[in-house]
Amino acid sequence: MARDEGRRDPGLLLMLSLAGGPKHGYGMMADVESFSGVRLGPGTLYGALERLEHDGLVEPLESSERKRPYRLTESGDRLLRGQLSGFRQLLAVGRERLAPR
Repeated sequence: MARDEGRRDPGLLLMLSLAGGPKHGYGMMADVESFSGVRLGPGTLYGALERLEHDGLVEPLESSERKRPYRLTESGDRLLRGQLSGFRQLLAVGRERLAPR
């Protein structure tokens, strides 16, 4: 597994961004970069959004001008909460096993 695999998963990063409220593409890119240090390009962003929308995890809102905001769906919220819970469990095990003996 790559060192930053989970931290660099575009779908997870976008769902985390949308958990803070609806955002359009540029807003998501800026938010993701601010909390993760990962800079998503437009191709990565919109490809991931398309997959998330297809899976029912995010949905577009009515457009204002050329900007199309998205929001997390209930299914997306449940999936994100489950993933974060799993990460907490992994983090706890890792910390315990790496603690000084």
